Amino acid sequence: MPPFWTKNVVVFFFFSFFLFLICGSSHGRIFSFKMHHRFSDPVKKWSEVAGKLSPPPERGTFEYYAELADRDRLIRGRKLSGTDGPLAFSEGNSTFRINSLGFLHYTTVKLGTPGMMFMVALDTGSDLFWVPCDCTRCAPTDGPAFSSDFQLNMYDPKGSSTSKRVPCNNTMCAHRNRCLGTFSSCPYMVSYVSAETSTSGILIEDVLHLKREDNHQELVEAYITFGCGQVQSGSFLDVAAPNGLFGLGMEKISVPSILSREGFIADSFSMCFGQDGIGRISFGDKGSPDQEETPFNLNPSR
Repeated sequence: MPPFWTKNVVVFFFFSFFLFLICGSSHGRIFSFKMHHRFSDPVKKWSEVAGKLSPPPERGTFEYYAELADRDRLIRGRKLSGTDGPLAFSEGNSTFRINSLGFLHYTTVKLGTPGMMFMVALDTGSDLFWVPCDCTRCAPTDGPAFSSDFQLNMYDPKGSSTSKRVPCNNTMCAHRNRCLGTFSSCPYMVSYVSAETSTSGILIEDVLHLKREDNHQELVEAYITFGCGQVQSGSFLDVAAPNGLFGLGMEKISVPSILSREGFIADSFSMCFGQDGIGRISFGDKGSPDQEETPFNLNPSR
């Protein structure tokens, strides 16, 4: 049976019960029921006769969808939605600002099988998650440029048993015009606001290790698409994101979008930052019923 609700619209059902008698020596009884949408024609007719419900809003109007959205919030508030609770990285949800690395906020993620740790910068202004990999030009992972407190790694696609290259015919491939062939590895290239700062390489699919933020802390392995960053430039070579960047934007290739699309979380995430630079990040956090809200401006020019 398909789920009763989707991302934005919840379907409520009223139940009409019928009793059937099965012939035979056992004289057993089976109960079954029909399910109707709360705004369906059968329920509407029953409501008019019984006078039990107020008339539903006209289908397709703003009021119609607003009513469904209100019901959706009610369902999700009761923890009856299709997804479980929020997710955090397997190593925890803590974030931390590192002044010596571009004053950016960082967190620790685990990728691949066996899992390898990466200290990545968090960026809500871009979409792609990438890590240094098969490098032609990357920031050094050791030496005097970084404190001994920072453990920096290099991702090796051949070293992970769950790693797969994303081919050019994959829907995630945005630069098919640069492909050598249909089944060749999909290239990527992203430029950032900082002067002459960019990353390029190929797209990879592998496991991101996560855990539920509840009492059980169930471990979750989610296959995601990310960048094998072979060539970096600008700030990425000295002071910013030497071990990768975690894009949190709204495009389909961002990790929050992938986790939502695959049914792991609600389509949301939250981040909190303290004055001391310590914070946290949570995927699928739907907030509280009394929170203030403001819409995103989705105009690309802004």
